[in-house]
Parts: sequence; C-alpha cells; structure tokens
Amino acid sequence: MTNRTLVMEFSLMEFSNTRELRVLHTFLFLLIYLETLVGNLLIITVVTLNQALHTPMYFFLKNLSFLDACFISTTVPNFILNSLSHRSIISLPGCVLQVLLMIHFAGSELFILTAMSYDRYVAICHPLRYEVIMNWAVCVQMAAASWLMGGIFGALYTAETFSLSFCGSRHLPHFFCHVPSLLKISCSQTHIIINVSLVLGLLFGIFCLSCIGFSYICIFNTVLRMPVSQGWSKAFSTCLPHLIVVSTFFLTGATAYLKPVPDYPHILDFVASVFYCVVPPSLNPIIYSLRNKEIKEALCKILWRVYQYRSHVKKSNSILR
Repeated sequence: MTNRTLVMEFSLMEFSNTRELRVLHTFLFLLIYLETLVGNLLIITVVTLNQALHTPMYFFLKNLSFLDACFISTTVPNFILNSLSHRSIISLPGCVLQVLLMIHFAGSELFILTAMSYDRYVAICHPLRYEVIMNWAVCVQMAAASWLMGGIFGALYTAETFSLSFCGSRHLPHFFCHVPSLLKISCSQTHIIINVSLVLGLLFGIFCLSCIGFSYICIFNTVLRMPVSQGWSKAFSTCLPHLIVVSTFFLTGATAYLKPVPDYPHILDFVASVFYCVVPPSLNPIIYSLRNKEIKEALCKILWRVYQYRSHVKKSNSILR
C-alpha cells in the first residue's frame, strides 16, 4: 500500500541565484506589498469613518479591499522571507494552508465583484427602486454568501488536491503552492475528482463573468440613452474602475490557472504568477482612489481633521508649559 504523504515539504521556484538580483526583487516585492496593504487599509478606514460613504457600493468596496489585503498576504510575505533566507521551502501544512486561503480569497473576490456589478446595474438601470432592492439586509447577505462560497471552494479544492499522492518530485515551478503545479508533480494516476472540481470552478467563473457582462450591457444601454452628458460622466466614473478591476482579475487568473504547467519553468512563468498574485490587489486601491472623487474628498476631510487635532494638541501643550 502506497504512503500518500511521503513528501512533507516542497521546494519553490527561485527568481535568481544571484544575490544582488535576489535582494533587488525582494525589495521591489516588499514595496509593492506595503503599498497594497496601506492602500487597501486606507480605503477601509476612509469608508468606515465617513458616514457619506456608508452605501452599498462602498460596503462592497470595503469587502474587496479587505480580500485584496488578505489575498496578497497569503503568498508574498512567505516569498520575501524565503528570498532573504535563500531557502525556498514550504512545509506540507503550510502549502495546504496557502492553497486553502488563496482559493478562499480569490473565490470570495469573484463573488464580490459580481455583487458590485449588480449594485451598479440597479443604481443606473433602476434608480427609483435602488434603496428598496439594495437594502442593508440584501448587501450583508450577498457579502456573507461571497465569503461562504469562497470558503466552500477553498475547502473543496484543498481537500481534493491533497488527497492525491506526492511521492515523486517535490519541486514546484512557482513561488507559491499552485494547484496545477501540485497536480503536475502528483504521482496519482487519476485526477478525476480534482478535474470535476476544476470544471465546476470554471463554470462558476463563466457564470459570474456572464452576470457581470449582462449587467454592463444593460448599464451601457441605459447610459447611452441619457440626454445629459453629466449623467454619462457620473455613470462611467463609477463603472470604469470596476470594469478595469474585473478585467485584470479574470485575465491574470485565467493566465495563471489555464496555462499549461511546463516541465522546465521559464522566467515568463514566474512573471505570470507574479501578475496573478500581486497585480490585482496592488492596482485596486490605486484605481479606486485616483478615479473616485468621493474617496478623495473623504480622505482630504480625514487628513484635515487629523491636522486640526494635532494643531490643537500642540497649542494645548504650549499653554500648559
């Protein structure tokens, strides 16, 4: 009877064996990671503190920002530590946890993006019924369903992936535990169960993409019939950032998971993995903060309040002295 857990750790792909290049790309990854964390946490803080932003649109944006911060934290910190220590190894439990969290956060983000497109559809195509349709109970239920579905897919994929036997090569051609790469090095002869799960995941992805596409077809059809150009500007200012985020998320995800895993990894495979794990979470706060007037105004108000508070504290301290 074959032991199904002979491999207790996996070796991950390294960017370079040269110390200078390794330090350089580690520093770049650290900068991107800090920018992503600060940007997404800033959006969460601004939306939470500003009462004017307590709307369904920004409620979903806050969920998206939290998911992005969690998603990038699943892979990048471990990669940075491995690069600095020159030891690209991950244990089997660590790999299991990484797959579980990545699929969970990616799946939840997919459903949140779908909910955001539905919110924009109702706001533009049915503005008079918006508050009735998108009430807080519905928004909370949609967000909870997104997290729940992501968790179900994460648990399903993780359980089925690590039910396979890993008794051969332990070298993964990626810098994180990538499900297609794990299947590549598995010595199990049949992958029927995991293939069924992949098909289900692909069908759900197509379903969400179809819902988003249908929402925006209706949105653009409604917007183009508006006689006032100001209405166009307001509609596109809220829809274009979401479209950019959706396109980036789907394109990078499709490249990472549908692309065949090579026997001998190339630098382009590493770049594709980086784009999937790093680009969407790091771009989202930039896209929403730079293109969203309400976010910028709310941020300016918060900074002004902080400045006034610090000035007041300095005056009080000077008087006491």
